[in-house]
Amino acid sequence: MPERVSWPRLEKRTPHGPRRTREQSLMGTEVFHSEVPLTVNGESRRLTVDHRSTLLDVLREQLGLTGAKKGCDHGQCGACTVLVDGRRANSCLLLAVAHEGADITTVEGLRPADGEGMHPVQRAFLERDAFQCGYCTPGQICSAVGALAEAEAGHPSHVTDPGAGTGSPTELTREEIRERLSGNLCRCGAYPHIVEAVEDVIR
Repeated sequence: MPERVSWPRLEKRTPHGPRRTREQSLMGTEVFHSEVPLTVNGESRRLTVDHRSTLLDVLREQLGLTGAKKGCDHGQCGACTVLVDGRRANSCLLLAVAHEGADITTVEGLRPADGEGMHPVQRAFLERDAFQCGYCTPGQICSAVGALAEAEAGHPSHVTDPGAGTGSPTELTREEIRERLSGNLCRCGAYPHIVEAVEDVIR
């Protein structure tokens, strides 16, 4: 019986190189990086980031800004809240590569108008003892700062009187404050003191 000859399999190629198998495509063996310019806490940075990295991971792991916390990692607890171009955002849901040129402010970068000492919201949280374990506090503070700016700009919430119109500053009642901060959870239950801290700032 003649010996069976096994011919070598030819590698399938595309114009861009070897064709990837279905398994390789599903596993995502290739990792892509881009250089992304960001302004973080007033400082211009150019970072090489993995396209899969969230803004939260870049802040914590590449820049060492650990104020924003990874709680649920699903955008439900608010512990990762930062300010992106002045608006509140859950940084665990944002891809860093999609925010080229953005102005990011974390709790470490909050400053009063004169640039000296603590931000008024930070001071109010301290004076009102508006925290217990402190894990959610950076996100609560960033959210409060963003909420105050949004109310000043006339952005309504779900409980704002529809007849009040838009564009003019919104009066921050207790109901308004609770609604605007409802995306930030505190497992220690410091909510009453958090509301009081925000009230102190707007007085």
